[in-house]
Amino acid sequence: MKTIKGPAIFLAQFMGDRPPFDNLKNICKWMSSLGYIGVQLPSWDGRCIDLKKAAESKAYCEEIKGLVETYGLKITELSTHLQGQLVAVHPAYDVLFDSFAPESLRGKPTERMAWAIDQLKLAAKASQNLGLSAHATFSGALLWHTVYPWPQRPAGLVEDGFAELAKRWLPILNAFDQAGVDLCYEIHPGEDLHDGITFERFWEAAGRHQRCHMLYDPSHFLLQQLDYLQYIDFYHDFIKIFHVKDAEFNPTGRSGVYGGYQDWVNRAGRFRSLGDGQVNFKAIFSKFAQYDYQGWAVVEWECCLKHPEQGAAEGAAFVEDHIIRLTERAFDEFAGGRHDHATNRAVLGI
Repeated sequence: MKTIKGPAIFLAQFMGDRPPFDNLKNICKWMSSLGYIGVQLPSWDGRCIDLKKAAESKAYCEEIKGLVETYGLKITELSTHLQGQLVAVHPAYDVLFDSFAPESLRGKPTERMAWAIDQLKLAAKASQNLGLSAHATFSGALLWHTVYPWPQRPAGLVEDGFAELAKRWLPILNAFDQAGVDLCYEIHPGEDLHDGITFERFWEAAGRHQRCHMLYDPSHFLLQQLDYLQYIDFYHDFIKIFHVKDAEFNPTGRSGVYGGYQDWVNRAGRFRSLGDGQVNFKAIFSKFAQYDYQGWAVVEWECCLKHPEQGAAEGAAFVEDHIIRLTERAFDEFAGGRHDHATNRAVLGI
């Protein structure tokens, strides 16, 4: 058994135009000073990594790794959340998701999807060149607009939707298989893979592909009122990436799970900085220790109230305090004895 690795942090929400958030060197130096030992890189942000170059050049990947390691950090995974979203976009969302693609592809959904698929294939090769074992992404959605259906869904719609989603992702899953990297879908509302049942539907539609895995983020389950601890019991074999993110759910007589189209600060369900919400992280880290989770604990900061710099500073210590150093011996070992066949037979009365 291995102790979970961390603390690490996802850089996507921190990159910006001013130091120390303006390039990989500066942000790694800053995150290291806070106590982090790992960083998860957003592959769409050129301030962190040139994805195409990383897919084509091992020398470039060694350069990136060397820069990160200068500050006592490791790259945990790459992320293609934005590109993955564009693999499957219902036309109702075309305008909103166009901003995730290069400007030249906006208004061109077919070309945009082809670009997204190519991006994922580049990410598979880049992950391999960086020596990574897992990759984070979104599934996209063809069915989300029917999640609470009225009028009722036509017979066979869900099956056809997952068949099409799997058809689009299978070439990508095969590319990750060739690279020896697990493709981990963040299970997330707004995506067709948003709970255990939908993941299972996709996994089956994709022929139970061996590279089809999960990114586990309990905040999204708390906001759905899903049992996020039992989820680990069910799916621990699939979970290869862990986002440590907090949330709270305080329904009222005026608003519940769906939020009433309100801003985040006024919703019943809100993302919070670590320790400020309701997620039972002691139980989660215990579950991961029980099931020998061997990946990283990666802070994802999203909070409707707290400043990101404060959230990042508090996050490293929070994760470090929750990581369980696994024991190398049984707690009652002192009272036992060596294995002895004759003694065992005597105890059994045989």
